Amino acid sequence: MSKLNKIAYRPVGLLLGIGAGALAGALFKQAWKWTGHDDDAPNATDEDRGWTEILVAAALQGAIFAVVKAAVDRGGAAGVRKLTGEWPD
Repeated sequence: MSKLNKIAYRPVGLLLGIGAGALAGALFKQAWKWTGHDDDAPNATDEDRGWTEILVAAALQGAIFAVVKAAVDRGGAAGVRKLTGEWPD
């Protein structure tokens, strides 16, 4: 990929990353409600929540974030290839 295309992709990648984070947060919130828990996931320092609940929430949040980020990154790269004919690095 040319240097100019790499530079041009940076802001696009940044915006996609921000969007992916927001989407992942919204999906996690819905998934947490769906599992029958409170509206808000526990914080690691929440004294009233047990270890299991905190670790399950963290694992679920991490899995959702990773899947959404991978999907958005892959989709963005495929879009760049369609526009420029080159895969971003």
